[in-house]
Amino acid sequence: MRIIKKISLSILVLLYLLAGLNHFIHPEGYIRIIPPYIPLPVIANYLAGAFEILLALLMIRPKTRKVASWGLILLLAAFLPVHISMLIDAPLQVGALMVTPVIAWIRLLLQPVLMLWAWWHRK
Repeated sequence: MRIIKKISLSILVLLYLLAGLNHFIHPEGYIRIIPPYIPLPVIANYLAGAFEILLALLMIRPKTRKVASWGLILLLAAFLPVHISMLIDAPLQVGALMVTPVIAWIRLLLQPVLMLWAWWHRK
């Protein structure tokens, strides 16, 4: 089980690092899905990316892993309005991806799974 958890943690860190970097490399896709009631969407996008990178890096060290895992859970909770908005607006084009209602549902339902994944690595 230890090796599975180490592999899982490595994948989690890598995915959040890549996702965070993607906010800076391809910001237009993220900005497009930020609901209009969220102010300063460009800044919100860059902050989301920065927090994903920071929290991914904090997940690496055991001493900071607990706070990082809770940070990821809070960040994912903060993303819920975006996923709900995507579901309401689907179908919509986000970069190269056509977000259909099915894809929007999958993305929304994936959030609790991602929260549990971060929570599993809190220790």
